[in-house]
Amino acid sequence: MRFHNRREAGRQLGLRLMERASEREFIRPVVLALPRGGVPVAAEVAQALGAPLDVLVARKIGLPGRPETGIGAVVGDDPPLFDQRALEMLGLTEDRLAPDVARERDELRRRTLLYRGHRSAPDVRDRTVIVVDDGLATGATARAALRHLRPLRPGRLILTVPVGAPETAAEMRSEADDVVCLRQPPDFRAVGLWYDDFDQVDDEEVVEALDARRASTRGT
Repeated sequence: MRFHNRREAGRQLGLRLMERASEREFIRPVVLALPRGGVPVAAEVAQALGAPLDVLVARKIGLPGRPETGIGAVVGDDPPLFDQRALEMLGLTEDRLAPDVARERDELRRRTLLYRGHRSAPDVRDRTVIVVDDGLATGATARAALRHLRPLRPGRLILTVPVGAPETAAEMRSEADDVVCLRQPPDFRAVGLWYDDFDQVDDEEVVEALDARRASTRGT
């Protein structure tokens, strides 16, 4: 069963997370979206939980010639995180991919400044942190995001996506305290196949969603 669009997927995720919150305490939850596609989903999740919304910009490092296939990712100033097994199978080295890493890190900084301005990232220590994306394929960006957050000592780290590859969702359970993936079709293939409307999310939509949520959670 497909989702109509990211907003509808986010509403369904929000309902599932509200059920989880009723079973165990969510301590000062904060929702972190992986932009761009994760932002419309996360906006609905944040509204359902009455939680603040922010972004964690992670950039996928794609396979040369096939940029849609992630073989690594970079977050903040962290070293790039690569799928070492994939690099070995493909005969690639981190040095060979250094220009790609530099390009993605520049884009990461541009987006972070655009989306957050000069505001500091939220303090996640001892809080329930809910990381949201619109889907989970190779898991490269999600894994990098979770490993970036873990040393910041969140009270609980939850990865939430509407749809994902079953094997990747299973792998993510070693990275997060909980994984909420509504649909794990055995014939997954690609995230966009599971949405009727999977148009690209632009920067303006991201900024509008963040500003709207920020205005409704002053002081949270």
